[in-house]
Amino acid sequence: MDNNSEQVHYHSYLQLDQILSAQKPRSEELLIKPAHDETLFIIIHQVYELWFKQIIHELKAIMAMFTEGNIDERNIGIAVAHLDRIIEIQKLLIQQVRVLETMSSLDFLEFRNLLFPASGFQSFQFRLVEVLLGLKESDRITYGKTHYQDFFTDEQKRELNDIEEGGSLFECVAQWLDRTPFLNLKGFNFLEQYRHAVHEMFNEQRETIVKDPLMPYQEKEQRLDMILGSESFFYQLLDEQEYQKLLDDGVMKLSYNAVMASLLINLYQDEPILHMPYNLLDRLLQIDELFTTWRYRHAQMTKGMLGKKPGTGGSSGHDYLRSTADHHHVFKDFHNITTLLIPRSALPELPKSIRKELGYYYTQKH
Repeated sequence: MDNNSEQVHYHSYLQLDQILSAQKPRSEELLIKPAHDETLFIIIHQVYELWFKQIIHELKAIMAMFTEGNIDERNIGIAVAHLDRIIEIQKLLIQQVRVLETMSSLDFLEFRNLLFPASGFQSFQFRLVEVLLGLKESDRITYGKTHYQDFFTDEQKRELNDIEEGGSLFECVAQWLDRTPFLNLKGFNFLEQYRHAVHEMFNEQRETIVKDPLMPYQEKEQRLDMILGSESFFYQLLDEQEYQKLLDDGVMKLSYNAVMASLLINLYQDEPILHMPYNLLDRLLQIDELFTTWRYRHAQMTKGMLGKKPGTGGSSGHDYLRSTADHHHVFKDFHNITTLLIPRSALPELPKSIRKELGYYYTQKH
């Protein structure tokens, strides 16, 4: 170490003077009776913002890897590690709701009126997280006539718009899947083999129902109708022309090739080279689910504390928060692909040459 360099102290390195002096309860500032739990309320939300900052840091690092064009396959493992970190942070976000719930409704009402019109809707960092993941304006649940960007500066609006126009994690992964080489396996027509396996699977299911001597006729008819509906969905996604209709209607956002590549990765996830691509797609689903859980827990906490009172930002409170939990799913296309999975035992067997191509083989020279 350079003896002339300034020594670092824990207190100054962490900027603790700034952090620990950043809690300024309004109930104290306005010289009224201090509300004891307002300090907890402030700290909880400050910690949320710090974790949002870290999530943004991780997402931007992942997106930088995917925007380089040709993805170094080693980067997939690094991206999965970043996503795992985000997932662990999300679990903390959910746990923090429990800490906030140690505050009773009466304790919150002691200072809630002092917060108007401040609201979590005004968190630029959380909106940035949503947009970085890939939540589009057209998919947002709005409250009143307020645009979600109305609270932000022109510079912040530009940043959100630039990402929403094509720079999100969803777009990055979609483009990577669209050009993945996994579908071009010489000597193995994946889609043809898979369609045949699906056809055989549904025929076996129908035969099992029809031959069941204990099942009532009406129930057989209902189950056969359900199989027909499921089979129709399979073939609609597998047929490129039919799938284009889903794209045109906005039901799906991934390209046909991206969906088929994702399907192959999920079906043959046990092949060594597909481990990391599968883990990447799996982590995206986990992130979607955990943010849904966090929104739901937030909605339930709001209902428990405020009942049907409107939010401080002018929303309907619990009803708005619950609707975002139900609708703000970014990676729902990947959830739809889960519907297309079939049992391992029904998978078309890969030729030995293909298995070798998807595996790790080492030769030793003597």
